[in-house]
Amino acid sequence: MAMARTGYSAVIEGDNVARAKANELPVSPKHSIEIARFIRGMTTAEAKAYLADVVEKKKAIPFKRFKRNVAHQRGLTGWAAGRYPVKAAEAYIRLLNSVETNAEYIGLDAENLRIDHVSANRGRILRAFFPRAMGRATPKRRETVNIEIIVTEVM
Repeated sequence: MAMARTGYSAVIEGDNVARAKANELPVSPKHSIEIARFIRGMTTAEAKAYLADVVEKKKAIPFKRFKRNVAHQRGLTGWAAGRYPVKAAEAYIRLLNSVETNAEYIGLDAENLRIDHVSANRGRILRAFFPRAMGRATPKRRETVNIEIIVTEVM
């Protein structure tokens, strides 16, 4: 019997710390990693507001690591390549709401939460096959991602 994956990659302890995690979301790992790098250090309110604009395709996420053949987008400062990862942004908004609820539950002020740690890494790949003509088949892969967020209350 396998143990549930409940550990966090960063150890941040204290009375003013809240955390949330989502395992094996059906979202692009590359998009998730770029969003994680971008929202690190923001407050949860800033991050949710920006990601809401990403979902509406008003603001872009700068792609700094997976930037090959990525077009330039308007509105990015200091970096040109960017995209609008809508599905990943929606997953992050849900997780940010979750971490805010967790913070409220332990008695923190949800208005003053700073994202200290956020990481996204590839989850399991769900494998299947497309049946093709003449008895052949091609594989199809569903990528998943594990995302974790740790916030601290700032005064």
